[in-house]
Amino acid sequence: MAVVLLMALPVQADGYETNWYYEVDKKSAWQGDLTARLKAIEGVFEGELGVYVQNLASGEAFSWRADASWYLASLIKIPVAAQVLAERQAGALTLDERLMLAQSDFVDGAGSTNWHDPGTPISIRYLMEQMITVSDNTATDMLIDRVGLEGVNQRARKMIAASGGDPDNIGPISKLVGVRQGVYGELHPDARALGGMDFIALRQRSVSQRPQALARALGVSTESFTQPDYDHAFDAYEATGENVGTLRAFGGLLASLHGGLDDLSAEQRQTLLAVMQGTRSGKRRLKAGLGNGVSFAHKTGTQQRRSCDAGIAERADAETTNEGPWVIVSCARGPAAVSAHERVLAKVGEALRYSGALGKPW
Repeated sequence: MAVVLLMALPVQADGYETNWYYEVDKKSAWQGDLTARLKAIEGVFEGELGVYVQNLASGEAFSWRADASWYLASLIKIPVAAQVLAERQAGALTLDERLMLAQSDFVDGAGSTNWHDPGTPISIRYLMEQMITVSDNTATDMLIDRVGLEGVNQRARKMIAASGGDPDNIGPISKLVGVRQGVYGELHPDARALGGMDFIALRQRSVSQRPQALARALGVSTESFTQPDYDHAFDAYEATGENVGTLRAFGGLLASLHGGLDDLSAEQRQTLLAVMQGTRSGKRRLKAGLGNGVSFAHKTGTQQRRSCDAGIAERADAETTNEGPWVIVSCARGPAAVSAHERVLAKVGEALRYSGALGKPW
């Protein structure tokens, strides 16, 4: 009865009115099985895992370090897309609107936006698809410039609050070029004035050679650096809280795409989920472990010694109304090789599948 009453009452979270359905006080047998499997996986992984799972039909949730802070990397592109679609809903833009690619827009990373010449007009639709499906950083920063960074951050907070989560459990979202300025700025403050093309040049170097390349670009000595290497610089940048959050909070953000408890219409939510269904990065991550018969609208994130995969999973063979859909958020940190992260995230997918976390094992 207490749970029913709670579900009926609105909750105030940082100024946002929300409905409580975020998590129920329930622990099924699969939770112990999943805990044992994750312990075994982490026992042979040279790093740490974080996992958050929530059944969006029953509200039951599972947490494995989900309340710790994690660098979310490109997962933050989901609220960017959500804000683009919110402005589409408001009539402030259309997906066919074209943005002019400037030389200053270029950011290192995946995607084909960088293949275009400066001065090329590119549609918002194309930029959003590239941002989500292949994690295009240049496309992301162009969209952030169009809708405004403040709007993106407010959208993320609204989405988390709409699921009853605490918006303060996600740090400020930055532009992708701002990540580079932040990381290299931890080595030397003058790096904060560099632009995207400078970071593209630095990206051509191996991680171990980047500090020396940065020193040459700035005309300074590495002895003036405030961090010993790139790894420590990234650790220091992460400690600032930018693009950092709990997996539970990010799970709430994803849940809002299914539950529709914020102001984003069903049409816009379905548009975003359809784009997330087409994600081409991360085929060796959670999706590999989940196997066939599961639809997974997701987004990946990868940065120095950090990898994530997060989305909404649905089973084609669901037999009861309590069988999903499920929010799944998982991150790994530690090893330098991305392949090690992908293998462990695939193992997490298998653990979810075989534990019964996603209904009857298959």
